[in-house]
Amino acid sequence: MDTVIVQLPPRRGEAPSDRPRLLRMGPGEQADFGRGAPDCPVAIELADQGVSRRAGEVTAAEDYWRLSNFSSSATYVVENLEGAGEHVKVAPGRLGAPVPFEFARVVLPSVDGSSDFKVFAPQHAYLDGPPDLGGGDHTVSPFALDPTAKYFLVLLALCEPRLRDPSAAAVPGVSDVLQRLGQHPDCRTLTRSAVNYHIDYLADTKLRLRECEDGGRTGRKREELVSLALRFDLVREEHLALLTAPKAPATGPVAGAVAAPRSSAVTARRD
Repeated sequence: MDTVIVQLPPRRGEAPSDRPRLLRMGPGEQADFGRGAPDCPVAIELADQGVSRRAGEVTAAEDYWRLSNFSSSATYVVENLEGAGEHVKVAPGRLGAPVPFEFARVVLPSVDGSSDFKVFAPQHAYLDGPPDLGGGDHTVSPFALDPTAKYFLVLLALCEPRLRDPSAAAVPGVSDVLQRLGQHPDCRTLTRSAVNYHIDYLADTKLRLRECEDGGRTGRKREELVSLALRFDLVREEHLALLTAPKAPATGPVAGAVAAPRSSAVTARRD
């Protein structure tokens, strides 16, 4: 079971790729991060002279992770990619600070402004209905999807044609998804690489496709995601409202007119 997935930064001199390098960690596993050196290799390399050779450590727990700061002077910031500026600070010398965010970016001060890497904790569990009244373990959903997350918007955009017309045969491609979400206020910075990552994240981690043997970003993977999501009603017609950007208030004074508030349901995460 992957408790934590780290999206590794590009190596020195390496251009960003459409398929990010991932480090998968199970419960109890640790990965150190920093600038590294020939005699001090690190699992998560941050190529900046302002970052210590061994700056800290990520430790996977069960449905969260811990961050240790080995610096004697620098504070690290962990940003919640699902929140509106929500973050935690990890003070110099702090060991094992728990991080509850499912999608996070670890930011370190550096010479070039900041160095960062992303950490995902996909095993967050959600109750499937009200809590059990009797004893024993709670029942949890086998597909722990968060409708406020950006990966859910990607899945919804893939399923939209068949939600609107069950006879629709074509599943949207990556370019179609990018175009569909491009006007959403929370997705304007979405890139092709990010859409590809969300598709992989859904297939490999959230919905755990077992029959997609080609392994690449192909029509078959998107087709199987759509088929599974619709078969188990993981996305439904009422979710389509999440794809619609809130209407802008009318320009010019209109007597008695009040701009409609933004729906609390239309929230999604940053990349």
